[in-house]
Amino acid sequence: MSVLLSNPLIKLKIPLQSRAKTTAKSISISARFDELQQQQLNLSVLRFTFGIPGFDESFLPRWIGYGFGSLLILNHFAFSGSVTSPQLRTEVLGLSLAAFSVALPYIGKFLKGANPMDRATLPEGAEQIFAMSQNVSNTLKEDLAWATYVLLRNTNSVSVLISIQGELCIRGYWNSPNGVSKTEVLEWFEKQIEKIGISDLNDSLYFPQIADDEVWEMLPKGTSSLFVQPLIRASDPNAKEMEKIEGFVLLASSARYAYSDKDRAWIKAVAKKFIGKSACIDSK
Repeated sequence: MSVLLSNPLIKLKIPLQSRAKTTAKSISISARFDELQQQQLNLSVLRFTFGIPGFDESFLPRWIGYGFGSLLILNHFAFSGSVTSPQLRTEVLGLSLAAFSVALPYIGKFLKGANPMDRATLPEGAEQIFAMSQNVSNTLKEDLAWATYVLLRNTNSVSVLISIQGELCIRGYWNSPNGVSKTEVLEWFEKQIEKIGISDLNDSLYFPQIADDEVWEMLPKGTSSLFVQPLIRASDPNAKEMEKIEGFVLLASSARYAYSDKDRAWIKAVAKKFIGKSACIDSK
């Protein structure tokens, strides 16, 4: 269950729980199994979209209602002579269904108890970057690059950060220092993460509304929503391993209430694919 908070200035560095200690026991995984996991990662988190920039698929019923309602009105005035009672009843029924389709997206949001969702706008004054730690395997680099892309593409986000065992992948718009190398940018982000204290989270956090004076320094100006999903490996009694926090996925948006329950569940599914993955460079 996500923790819904309204003030991100809460000191997250206060220990939520003591970080679990893991006994030193390695588990060998065959290359064939790794390849199978890679295929599962590439296929199991795909999300249906039309791929039209700026088009929100959740409003598809509204546009269908507009289209069929317009056709009914056009048919009534342009192609009908004398209107019979059955035809009139059919047209009234059709217009009623079209009106219901138009109102359906708003009814759904009202039943969920959520405010109407804004669309994210590109933040002003923020720098678009794509930086990744070099101390990760080539396979993991591909996974991180692909995951950050689909998270930006399929959610209402402008910024994505994935941390796995201290290694970072940063993509999108961020309030990062200007005129520095990618290595220095990564070091700066590491200091910001340590300062905020989000590496030890043991539950997801969602800030649906954030004021400009409440955002963390690394987030772009105008950030209105923030979602953090920790990467937690469940305890394994057979392997004598306790629960372990391996990292987190952070998404930011310039829109209020940017992440619905469905969005957060999908983000959690993407994040789950990185649990248990090694961040070490491939051995030669």
